[in-house]
Amino acid sequence: MVSSYFKELFDKVNQGPLAYILITVHVIAGTYLVYTEPRSNLAFLVLITSFMSLYFFQADVRFKLFVGAVLALVIIPVVGVRNIFYLEVIFQISVFAALALGLNIVVGFAGLLDLGYVAFYAVGAYLWAFFGSQQFYVLHYAPGTQPSDLPFLLPGDAFYMFLLVGVVIAGLTGILLGLPVLRLKGDYLAIVTLGFGEVIRVLANNLDKPLNFTNGPQGITPIQRPTMPDFAVDWFNTIFSPLVGHPISPADMYNLMFYIYALIVIIVIIFVTRRLDDSKLGRAWTAVREDETAAIAQGIPLVRMKLTAFAVGASFAGVMGVLLAASRTFISPESFSFMQSIGVLTMVILGGSGSIPGVILGAAVVTTLNLQVLQGFSLYLNELRQSDAVIPVINFAWKDLSTQLDPAKYQKLFFGLILILMMIFRPAGLIPAKRRKRQVAPEESK
Repeated sequence: MVSSYFKELFDKVNQGPLAYILITVHVIAGTYLVYTEPRSNLAFLVLITSFMSLYFFQADVRFKLFVGAVLALVIIPVVGVRNIFYLEVIFQISVFAALALGLNIVVGFAGLLDLGYVAFYAVGAYLWAFFGSQQFYVLHYAPGTQPSDLPFLLPGDAFYMFLLVGVVIAGLTGILLGLPVLRLKGDYLAIVTLGFGEVIRVLANNLDKPLNFTNGPQGITPIQRPTMPDFAVDWFNTIFSPLVGHPISPADMYNLMFYIYALIVIIVIIFVTRRLDDSKLGRAWTAVREDETAAIAQGIPLVRMKLTAFAVGASFAGVMGVLLAASRTFISPESFSFMQSIGVLTMVILGGSGSIPGVILGAAVVTTLNLQVLQGFSLYLNELRQSDAVIPVINFAWKDLSTQLDPAKYQKLFFGLILILMMIFRPAGLIPAKRRKRQVAPEESK
């Protein structure tokens, strides 16, 4: 009853000029709050949710594109330079959105449960880490040799070529994974892919002997970054310096550059995914997901479709792995654990399996909960512990609160509760796939 009331109220305001006004007010309010309070997590949440207003409110596409471009290319870079943590959150959202879109190809489109998806992410990252650092020359020296005095194998600008190389190599790795598991499905497929992800992580952790390919648990560093284009330096200084109020440092410029690169990659991935979803290949994946036997009977090549799904999904992770290695200049096996795969799968399920905007929203929600909400709540509790504040009713001193109750330590518990509630109240996800909507609508109307 309450949900239907809010739905009717939203439908009333989501039409005509009022929708345009609400979008504009949301963007302006978020921008003003973040600009005046650059350290406020709440203000940043108001700004970042303005992208949801662009999606849900009915407005002209050209208006949405214009407002979205201003948000992504002007407002977020400005507030990101004022508080670099905000730009880091946006970068993480872009990275995980690309990973979630890739896993959505495998899980949401083709119906293949992959629990080792982060392995393809690791393949792309270690690919550029090896060729973009001194690690190649470390192989020719005795174990324990420090790479600080060794030359780099390739120039930093080879990074752009490796974005494409990462797509190809990760795609081939996806095919290699798909070949031995084509006859498996369900739990058996999940177990095999889980094992594949752990094999890649263990290899990265132990391939420091007898030849040092990965530098083991210490990771590879320094990894080269591409050179900053002159036009980008001029653009950042000309446009953003007056808005920020001070010259932009080289470190901030690199953060802005990688944010722009992540934005370009995610836009390309969204375009490719939408084209695949509406293509003959996408419909074949849907047929395989719904019933493999019926798909074979209709003449769909099952082996080729599964291999294609693994390859396409892996390629998205590979390109983001290359981007991550260049932006961080350091990678280690700890960044590619099994829980990372579970985290990306959580984003797909939470947003809506098979839904392109849904998995992007799922990535944004999970990343924001991790980096903003839970961490911010933990910092707030730590401030209370260091003060003399007392809860008046029960006369409890905050400084006596146990450190075991730190919310950041219970993120998996929070995600588990969220997923349970989602399965009960909204099993199709926050933004269900359109095909899913068409399937359940007749049943709901009865």
